[in-house]
Amino acid sequence: MVPNDGLQNKYSLVKGAARRARQLHSGMPQLGVSKSLKACRVAEDEVRSGKVTYSLVTQKVARPLDS
Repeated sequence: MVPNDGLQNKYSLVKGAARRARQLHSGMPQLGVSKSLKACRVAEDEVRSGKVTYSLVTQKVARPLDS
């Protein structure tokens, strides 16, 4: 269960942690101590602890030009 700590929903946690996991897998250092060595779990722990933040980007839909 995701606590109410500013995360939009479980999906946003997964998206943020997945991006961080890719960074860890590419060689970025960990930002804290984790019980796991797996990049996905380390990333999730970092996001939940507030060491990694992310923002959700909303896309604007282009409207057709009036002729």
